[in-house]
Amino acid sequence: MPAVSPPEVDGLAAASEAPRSEIVVLGKIVGAHGVQGALRVFPFADDPEGWSRLPAWWLGRDGDAAGLWRRTSLLSCDVRNGLLLVRLEGVADRSAAEAMAGVLVGVPQTELPATAAGEYYWAELVGLQVINTREQSLGRVVGLIDTPANAVLRVADDSHAERLLPFVAAVVLEVDLERRCLRVEWGADW
Repeated sequence: MPAVSPPEVDGLAAASEAPRSEIVVLGKIVGAHGVQGALRVFPFADDPEGWSRLPAWWLGRDGDAAGLWRRTSLLSCDVRNGLLLVRLEGVADRSAAEAMAGVLVGVPQTELPATAAGEYYWAELVGLQVINTREQSLGRVVGLIDTPANAVLRVADDSHAERLLPFVAAVVLEVDLERRCLRVEWGADW
């Protein structure tokens, strides 16, 4: 399978300029569906039907700066068996769709719908300082893991030692996006 990377993804070049804000990754193209250019997308977000209502998605590769991502129109989107079946502008046949495997889809953070009180996008949590109730720093959030029971925070300290903390009310007492920190009930020696 050929390597594909923006700014042109198998002939799919964007006409609009690159986003000025951080890209929030919504999912990953995992393959073609049918012969007319439809794509199967594995959603990373918890509301794939909500993402399907966005008029455009941005395409890029893991590690690409926001300026390398390219905008494309979302022509159609259906949710089936946990996957999104999508049609994107410029992907007209199975060969073009197959070449898109591995490409990430996302949107600039500024284009995301507002969250309800007490809800957060994962991208907002990454980088937050984690402090326990004893005022000890446990490190920073470096990622999240989605499990059937709940999300799990990956917290790494300065020595790169990593802790896994469940993202539940009994552990995460406060999320302060303004101060860029999380207050948790978790011991430094746990």
